[in-house]
Amino acid sequence: MAAAIAAKDWSLTPLGPIESWPPALKTTVSLILASGFPQAIVWGEGLTTIYNDAFAPILGDKADPLGKAFNEIWSEAWPSLQPIAEAAFEGQSTYVEDFPLEIERGEGPEHAFFTFSYSPIRDENGLVVGMLDTVTETTAAVVAREKLGFLDALGRALAGIEDPDVILAVTTRLVAARLGLSNCAYADMDEDEDGFTIRGDWAAPGSPSIVGHYSLADFGLLAVQELSAARPLIVNDNLKELAPEEAATFQNIGIAATICMPLVKNGRLTALMAIHDRKPHRWSAFELDLIGEVTERSWAHIERVRAAADLRASMRELDELNRTLEKKVEQAVAERVTAEEALRHTQRLEAIGQLTGGVAHDFNNLLTIIRGSADLLARDNVPEARRERYITAIRETADRAAKLTSQLLSFSRRQALTPRVFDVGARARVIGEMMRSTLGEQLSVDVASVATGLFTNADPVEFETSLLNLGVNARDAMAGAGVLSLAVEPVSSIPSIRGQPARSGDYIALRVSDTGPGIAVADHARIFEPFYTTKPVGEGTGLGLSQVFGFANQSGGDIAIESEEGRGAAFTLYLPRTPAPPVTDEAGEEAGPAGKAQGRILVVEDNADVGAFAINLLEDLGYQPVLTSSGEAALDLLGTDDAFDLVFSDVLMPGMDGVALGAAIRQRWPGKAVLLTSGYSHALATDAEHGFDVLRKPYAIEELSLAIRRLLG
Repeated sequence: MAAAIAAKDWSLTPLGPIESWPPALKTTVSLILASGFPQAIVWGEGLTTIYNDAFAPILGDKADPLGKAFNEIWSEAWPSLQPIAEAAFEGQSTYVEDFPLEIERGEGPEHAFFTFSYSPIRDENGLVVGMLDTVTETTAAVVAREKLGFLDALGRALAGIEDPDVILAVTTRLVAARLGLSNCAYADMDEDEDGFTIRGDWAAPGSPSIVGHYSLADFGLLAVQELSAARPLIVNDNLKELAPEEAATFQNIGIAATICMPLVKNGRLTALMAIHDRKPHRWSAFELDLIGEVTERSWAHIERVRAAADLRASMRELDELNRTLEKKVEQAVAERVTAEEALRHTQRLEAIGQLTGGVAHDFNNLLTIIRGSADLLARDNVPEARRERYITAIRETADRAAKLTSQLLSFSRRQALTPRVFDVGARARVIGEMMRSTLGEQLSVDVASVATGLFTNADPVEFETSLLNLGVNARDAMAGAGVLSLAVEPVSSIPSIRGQPARSGDYIALRVSDTGPGIAVADHARIFEPFYTTKPVGEGTGLGLSQVFGFANQSGGDIAIESEEGRGAAFTLYLPRTPAPPVTDEAGEEAGPAGKAQGRILVVEDNADVGAFAINLLEDLGYQPVLTSSGEAALDLLGTDDAFDLVFSDVLMPGMDGVALGAAIRQRWPGKAVLLTSGYSHALATDAEHGFDVLRKPYAIEELSLAIRRLLG
């Protein structure tokens, strides 16, 4: 900004030429230009605005704000800001946290939150001549808290409900009320994937119910294309965005704006969940993210409920068959296996449900550190050593939050997974640390005896599920209070287990022991059988230990139990030991000199704040970045100017996602480098063969630099 300030013709503003500026103004401008925190000066009766580089991203796409009146720049928010600014010009300092504002930054009205301080600027005579605006945007943190709070409330509201219609009725009511919309509905698709029946909805007072049978084609080509391709249908104003006859279908049932989320199973469009508004509504990223998460959780809950009901029904049928015709037993067993498989599909999501409370606690702790450090940085005259300490705290806390998010995502994957070589001890330590915050405060988890550097070739996700099942079983046995101990060590054999001969070789022994009441010896022979459980009805499926048993045997190992009543229990999981994987030269590549970065990069990011941040990073690295907000816009730009060395694209975007964009670029410009980035994407989770390099969010500038250098050579 220093160059922009120097180049501007200030004689056309109330401030006049720079040479005539008063000393207080010159001094304050020098101070904010040297600051890394977002700051702006509002000077004189004309409220002329001067700001630093850190303040620029907050302005977004506002036209030529430098030198304009503060009330003109923020005209849409001025009624809220004016009293605070006037107080500063009267000599009063004001500090406000998470202040809500409706602002315009080039993408239409936007609801944002800011923490800021307005302080008076005095001249050498003590007169107030201006105002210092020190601000940071807190929209992401506020939205994250609101989302976690809503999902937690929804989870509590649905706890114990077994009727799918009641689950959806509660969900639609809470979602519509939270977002202040006119309608939230759910529907089942007909076999032809065109007709659908809205079976239930929640309508705000004054809005009609839309329950009934409809044809998807009547809602237009866009609806058919998006929903059939498992993409959400997003319409902000159907009168402006759709053909008249298509918009009329929405208008006839009182809908002007909609987000409709599809459920596609086995390649078929089977169900829909949607939020609607009777007035045009520009959907925010928060609303799209929330309805997407709620939809996925609701359908997962219903799938689990139906699977459990099917399982109970099949068991009743089996009992009836055993009393009548023995020849039908084979058919009943087949149905039972089918129900068991359906329940296994939801087992991992059930585990995540148990983790919710602990995860919310951990995230609130992390947000406390980030928020506290940011508040301390906002103070005046912070010593440099403390400033560095606060910045380091924010950076390290963000890394811990990213690590926790990555662990949770790995638990929720539902696709088939393949074995790979991993460090058993290292992974056991990670799961042990997670158990400390998820299995209850009265449960102590001891990982002191976990040795690392011991590798096996197995499915790491099934390993994590096995360890989690053993941990949850131990927690239940101890009634939530006691000591859970993990130990990992190398062994030279597997002892004789369940009558099988001992096996010699290189193995790893993972021992999980507890201080609970123990297990009767008479139960040892059946404890690994599917559906066998000693827990009360409704508190266990009997599948947890059978999953561990199956994983151990399929991996070439075994599992043993040592326990007797009154003396706790210990389970030992044996896995074949394999050599450590070869060390790649990736670390050396990271440590090597980067050289002078150069080249043009097209950045594709629908989130304006993230896009601006990526542009800043790339410019700091020496590249020449250009930002566009959608996959379609990126293809249009490449069609007129293909002199970009690399395309750096987000994955989850409305319309064309990053994977589809990369495929289109690969087809039209085969030699062009493509780098994708995502915190989590269903497209990436379900398509491991997309063939693109992926940079996981959140990323550091060094990781971004390394990923680009790998692709550009």
